[in-house]
Amino acid sequence: MSQVSVIHTWQLSDSTIAAIRKLLDAAFDGDFGDEDWDHSLGGVHALVWDGDELIGHGAVVQRRLLHADRALRTGYVEGVAVRADRRRQGVGGVVMAALEDVVRGAYALGALSASEEALEFYAARGWQRWRGRTFALTPAGVERTEEEDDGVFVLPVAPLDLSGDLTCDWRDGDVW
Repeated sequence: MSQVSVIHTWQLSDSTIAAIRKLLDAAFDGDFGDEDWDHSLGGVHALVWDGDELIGHGAVVQRRLLHADRALRTGYVEGVAVRADRRRQGVGGVVMAALEDVVRGAYALGALSASEEALEFYAARGWQRWRGRTFALTPAGVERTEEEDDGVFVLPVAPLDLSGDLTCDWRDGDVW
């Protein structure tokens, strides 16, 4: 396996951007829309290549999460994917290790919304399931996101009460 490279969105070539989108579309079986793609841009990407083939990707983008009357600068993990024929070979772990270094070095908190299939993966890496209620700060005000309660994971950089309320900033598409 090649080394992981960590690079900001603005530094990606057009061909690398196309390779990332192709990987994400395939990994999510066509269920990775334009809004999901937009959520993955504007931050730092971890890329794993096998020769000229992209086999792993993940990104950390900055968001603000509200907790205990504080707006926490959060490294939010997006677009984590491994090519189907390379899964269960450590590629995802390499991607996440690089992203976790970014979170620990630049943010007060790491956060992500995990798919059902990935819950054990993130928990095994030390990500902690948020135990409190989740909300989103929408154009209409703060709205409860109860359907997200069991899928939000955090990587605290400093001590944090995981049983309190957690509110994410607004964005189009899936807010978490």
